[in-house]
Amino acid sequence: MELYTKVAYAHSKKLTLSYSTSFGLSSRLFHGDIQPHIYAIYGLVRIADEIVDTYKGPDADQLLDELETQTYASIRSGYSTNTIIHAFAQTARRYGISKELIKPFFDSMRMDLHPRTYTPQYYATYIHGSAEVVGLMCLRVFVDGDDTAYKRLRDGAAALGSAYQKVNFLRDLAADYKELGRLYFPDVTYETFDDSTKDKIIADIQEDFDHAYTALQQLPANSRKATMMSYVYYTELLNRLKRTPAHVIKTTRLRVPSGRKLTLLARTMIRRGNPS
Repeated sequence: MELYTKVAYAHSKKLTLSYSTSFGLSSRLFHGDIQPHIYAIYGLVRIADEIVDTYKGPDADQLLDELETQTYASIRSGYSTNTIIHAFAQTARRYGISKELIKPFFDSMRMDLHPRTYTPQYYATYIHGSAEVVGLMCLRVFVDGDDTAYKRLRDGAAALGSAYQKVNFLRDLAADYKELGRLYFPDVTYETFDDSTKDKIIADIQEDFDHAYTALQQLPANSRKATMMSYVYYTELLNRLKRTPAHVIKTTRLRVPSGRKLTLLARTMIRRGNPS
């Protein structure tokens, strides 16, 4: 079982890093003891994303249900024939990642299977399940069973996940709408999205970032620099979105150039103060 589990974690790492260069940069800053567990969390998230974003077959609902069922079964038994699920189950068992965090994630993924007009309530529900709980899963790993630290940092970790997801929604507005038929922001349509609307969304995101920053500074040393790197990357992306007119966001996906990412990484490595 030890060899199989080692291979399972290696598969999660490969899957995760194949999809995101920016996450790849920051994830290398996690302490070696927790790094495999972060990949395990994001590996499971990636499989669910593939079902709802890429596969989109007529049995997508069934596949998502099966993935969730297999995840719970594997946590109970400590084993799965699916290596990505197996790695996640090992991590969940070790760090107490329970159905309380897992179920909202799958509920949000189901919302993606059936595009809808998002009300503020639907939006909050989706953000919680698709982003906040993922941050909280990672926090369970960071604090390694310290429930007092988890409770103290929980709100900030959720706010950081929320900020990241909202930045993604704004950056990917054109592709989400044109390719997937989705527009997540409540009371907003593609046609009426303008600079005023963009500014309100950015102000909301900034509130999340401000809320998260204090908790970020209090993270254990095993995860602080990696999380700070992701914070720096996403605040850079947010600043670029601030400077970009709404009509450009409606047609173009903004990126942070690779050279700039490396510069941000270097700065994060050598400083511990406010990165903004």
